Amino acid sequence: MPPSAVPANADLPENDAEVAAAFAAGGPLSRLLPGYREREQQVAMAQAVAHAIRTQGRLVAEAGTGTGKTFSYLVPALLHGGKVIVSTGTKTLQDQLHERDLPLVRDALRSPVTIALLKGRANYLCLHHLERTSREGRLPSRDDARHLVKISSWAHATTRGDRAELGDVPENATIWPLVTSTRDNCLGSNCAHFRECHVMLARKEALDADIVVVNHHLFFADVMLRDEGMAELLPACNTVILDEAHQLPDTATTFFGEQTTAGQLAELARDAEVAARTSLSDVPDLPDAASEIAPAIRRLRLAAGELPAKLPRDVALAREGFAPALDELAAAIDRVSTELSHFAERSEDLASVASRAHDASRRIAKWRDAADAPDEDGERWIRWLDVTPGGFQMHASPLSVANLFRRQLDATARAWIFTSATLAVGGDFSHYTHALGLDDATTGAWESPFDYGEQALLYVPKGLPEPNSSAHTDAVIDAALPVLAASRGRAFLLFTTLRALAQARERLVDELPAIGVDGPLLVQGEGSKTELLERFRRAGNAVLLGSASFWEGVDVAGDALSVVVIDKLPFAPPDDPLLAARLKQLKDDGGNPFRDWQLPQAAIALKQGAGRLIRDVTDRGVLMIGDPRLVDKPYGKTLWRSLPPMKRTREVDDVRAFFGVRSQETEDR
Repeated sequence: MPPSAVPANADLPENDAEVAAAFAAGGPLSRLLPGYREREQQVAMAQAVAHAIRTQGRLVAEAGTGTGKTFSYLVPALLHGGKVIVSTGTKTLQDQLHERDLPLVRDALRSPVTIALLKGRANYLCLHHLERTSREGRLPSRDDARHLVKISSWAHATTRGDRAELGDVPENATIWPLVTSTRDNCLGSNCAHFRECHVMLARKEALDADIVVVNHHLFFADVMLRDEGMAELLPACNTVILDEAHQLPDTATTFFGEQTTAGQLAELARDAEVAARTSLSDVPDLPDAASEIAPAIRRLRLAAGELPAKLPRDVALAREGFAPALDELAAAIDRVSTELSHFAERSEDLASVASRAHDASRRIAKWRDAADAPDEDGERWIRWLDVTPGGFQMHASPLSVANLFRRQLDATARAWIFTSATLAVGGDFSHYTHALGLDDATTGAWESPFDYGEQALLYVPKGLPEPNSSAHTDAVIDAALPVLAASRGRAFLLFTTLRALAQARERLVDELPAIGVDGPLLVQGEGSKTELLERFRRAGNAVLLGSASFWEGVDVAGDALSVVVIDKLPFAPPDDPLLAARLKQLKDDGGNPFRDWQLPQAAIALKQGAGRLIRDVTDRGVLMIGDPRLVDKPYGKTLWRSLPPMKRTREVDDVRAFFGVRSQETEDR
């Protein structure tokens, strides 16, 4: 499908012709990449990107799997020149761009551009906090003490301070928050180590580079810092390229909103108590005041309820004991804030803790008492509580980020490129563009070059119960077993809930060997995502059970992955307070909440999960969706038409035939 409002190839200006030449057979990319082949879709998208860069336009580009969208935006970005920020969904994709894709394109084009990788501050060693932690010597565990020795030794050798360099200390080790900084506890230019600060040096390198690779969280952190009148984290640039752009509405909601978490408050309590017992040991009542915060956090978590839940603020406050526990926590923080403010001039650390305590007190009071009416800018907000097994998060979220994001778009003249494999629903981008205030953007969709009709089969089993039935998960496993037997494992089973995942694990531990699948059963949570994927690829016949984190950003090409099972259509849970408030506003405004929000969101999420299956021109596989609504409901057609054009079946014998396995009926004859 050609993009709208993009110049036709016959009228290519010189810049676009240069871009096309880079992709041509015998061109610079083909000379450098073994097995390179020119793809019409890749060239067309690259030309659209070049046009947007040259005209400082806004392009929303959906590129099907296999299009090669990374090169489609990197080639025109490097050829056009100027400052470019490339933002991705994860640190893994950041590293891939910085370490592999960008150097390759730069070498192919013989471009003199400089490249920098910039991560969030929590990824860099903080010399001030390392020094303080080493001096105080109060560590949560013996493992932390051992890790601290390794970190201290590494600190003398590293030039970048990127914790990814130190593989000996696990990424989730509890020592890391004690030796890295946050925006709240960073001393900035008042720090004694400011001139050698790894965060500052990384930012300086980014300021000097032509191409800066960041992730979406860091990008939006910079947007918010600029909104608050603080110094820019990222350099001013000519072009912003946002890959995995389907994540942006959720990321923007988080960053344009406000969160107060149990973890933030616990860190504040720890730092206040340390300050009270060291720098302010001459103030007798302060240690006791600081020590009251941590128990108050625990009491509030207990008052929130035993089970994880997402609750509107009014519902949370109505829970027995919750409002008094919140008041008790606020009072404890207020007391510390007031006491510390009297002594803030003694040191930068004390001033920082006093400021954080004041800010935490303000956020809690606003969450408890602020009206849900539109603010002075006309924006509507929802305040809600997310209760997790280990803590809680108090959220204030905008119901729409369109106007907030639009202000960033209009602030400076530059090109904006939004790209992903999943942005449109049946070729319609309106759901996405409306969510981000991109209604006047150019849109374009380039279909995958893969032959899905030959490479893939969509299977919806007959006779499955409704997805809200207690029998549904067992029925999906029953239907999946003959598929897994035919494929000899080599499968992802993706679930919409952790409860269904756990139930499936119980069944499959015994039943996989019974059907002749002897590969390992890998389960989300029983190892890091990176480790599980590496084991999956290495085994070649594994079965992996995953939930949300395996629905996207996972790339397993080849025979190791030949089946993807999705248990239910991924409609967001209706008890989510933010979703409920958005749907109510849509209805109040005369819209159709299901058609205008829930269905497009589910279609995009389903495309993401299905996209795990075919990653290369030689891949073959079966997508099984265990939800009868895909066939039985009128809206099911919208959903399956949003998927790649696979052959469809409801017969398990067709699945067996796809894998070259004879059906049971044939064998009986």
